[in-house]
Amino acid sequence: MKSTAHRQSYGVKGAPYAHPSPTTTLKRARSAPYFFLLPATILFALFFALPIGYAVWLSLRKVKVSGLGLGSGARREVWAGLENYTDALTDSELVNGALRVLGYGCIVVPVMLGLALLFALMLDSEKVRLAPFTRLAIFLPYAIPGVVAALLWGFLYLPDVSPFYFVLDKMGLPQPDLLDGGPLYLALSNIAVWGGTGFNMIVIYTSLQAIPAEVYEAAKLDGATPVQIALRIKIPMVAPSLVLTFFFSIIATLQVFSEPTTLKPLTNSVSTTWSPLMNVHRDAFGEGDVYGAAAQAVIIAFVTLLLSFGFLRAANRRQKQEAAR
Repeated sequence: MKSTAHRQSYGVKGAPYAHPSPTTTLKRARSAPYFFLLPATILFALFFALPIGYAVWLSLRKVKVSGLGLGSGARREVWAGLENYTDALTDSELVNGALRVLGYGCIVVPVMLGLALLFALMLDSEKVRLAPFTRLAIFLPYAIPGVVAALLWGFLYLPDVSPFYFVLDKMGLPQPDLLDGGPLYLALSNIAVWGGTGFNMIVIYTSLQAIPAEVYEAAKLDGATPVQIALRIKIPMVAPSLVLTFFFSIIATLQVFSEPTTLKPLTNSVSTTWSPLMNVHRDAFGEGDVYGAAAQAVIIAFVTLLLSFGFLRAANRRQKQEAAR
């Protein structure tokens, strides 16, 4: 009878099984994470990196027309260099659209994040009632697609079909036109705030739930009121979540497209170039200038990246300064 030290492992057909060496096991362990990352890397390359590279390539090209543009070879793609970028940066429609989005963002971002923080603090209070139902009610608008939300509010803004205008008429109150002039910014901002507050509230509320209860108990023993706890403990401790939600809100604001596009058939105040992305869409699919549209899209992406990187860097610098104090 063989001892345990001399036993061998055998395969299915009775052949001795060769155990892998420690070096082979170490190599497999080191390469395992890359196999898990491989599907995500492939998807990232196919659906993110490759389209970006193709857009950059198109932005450096243009169509050269020979003669009347008829016949084979009359229209051919040639190298344009930075010509498309020069045209995009001097396009008044793109610049005006960027200014409109800037005004739109000055309304949306502070109001949306302010309401999200307020709702999160209220739900985190010990005296709140029906907290699960309230969280669901605040978050539910975020689950509605942006186009559906824009259509819903768009018809509520129309004087002929809106119940709000009917009530104002019966009460003898003025009936403002929310789809014309300055009130249009408020109408569009209301759609974004209504749909985005719930998501930001959940992010902030989750951070509040992660704060240890001992911190609140110590503050109460020191005589701190609920308002003082919210201002001096809760808000500073959820600052990273506020930075994250602000970061997401800036990106969403710069890429606003569905709301003004959906409201465009309901009013003449929304042009086809109201926002930069609408200008890109018009040039690419309305006028067939995919090369100029690609240059505009690259510029918008670069500005978004620049603002996001600058904001995150400033936020990180401030956190390091506060931690050093």
